[in-house]
Amino acid sequence: MLGYVQVFKPDLKVREYEIYMGYYCGVCKYIGSEYGQLPRMVLSYDAAFLALLLACVDEEPDSPKQEHCIAHHIKNKTIIRNRAIEYAGDVMLILAWYKMLDDAHDEGKVSAKATIRLMKRLHRKLQKKYPGLCDGIEINLATLGGLEENKCANLDEAAESFSKIMEVIFREGASLLYPSSQNLHETFARTGYHMGKWIYLIDAVDDIEENIESGAYNPLLYRFEYLDSETPQQFRDRIRDNLEFNLYHYLAVLSEQTGSLDIKKNKGIIDNVIYFGMNRKTEEIINQKKHEGEPDESI
Repeated sequence: MLGYVQVFKPDLKVREYEIYMGYYCGVCKYIGSEYGQLPRMVLSYDAAFLALLLACVDEEPDSPKQEHCIAHHIKNKTIIRNRAIEYAGDVMLILAWYKMLDDAHDEGKVSAKATIRLMKRLHRKLQKKYPGLCDGIEINLATLGGLEENKCANLDEAAESFSKIMEVIFREGASLLYPSSQNLHETFARTGYHMGKWIYLIDAVDDIEENIESGAYNPLLYRFEYLDSETPQQFRDRIRDNLEFNLYHYLAVLSEQTGSLDIKKNKGIIDNVIYFGMNRKTEEIINQKKHEGEPDESI
């Protein structure tokens, strides 16, 4: 995941924000204790939401604790620990591994190659722990890579492989946490799939200027036939209505999926992310403006 799935802080209650950060810090603490300090650099708020959503149907209440944080040693931080948090931390590291491989292959980044050497043993451990998950991600990444090489102009086809990755992640998580509930496995899988649709498209919109300058693949540039005679802003204006329709449609379907869950806890946070955080992120990226209220990772 790419860092787009966040809360809108001003609309959260103080207690809800504390729980949200408790999940975020819980993922960070888990990664540090299990894998060391370097892997904590891959952490994003996507991990907190993945854990929150997977844990929301669990009747076991959250048990926040105040613990010392190596990065913020002046005062203790609220930490929550559960199996969903551990899974989210593992997923972040698995995705980071494949992102580093992609950077090293496509861009020849020296930093990525060095990090790969350091994290190779860690990835082998995760691959052994989650063979089905890693296989599913690899298969869909390979399909996505082929589409990118062929400059696929079909937006739905390009988004499908990434959506399938998200589907695999959510299904695997639900299977681990709720092994006896096939209905939950499918509901979470559909939730991940539709979230993946939105993430893939919003990332493509966000990267328009960068991809035009670098020549990197962006499905929007081929689907809507970017013209050398137009500026990036003119291109954005030309396709704006289509982007808004698709992005808000994906969010509407996603909200239907999460609405079908029998949520036992943290519903206010989950609704905030979907109805406020992701909607405002959509508006921000389409209109290229920054909103106040995003969580501060330095907190």
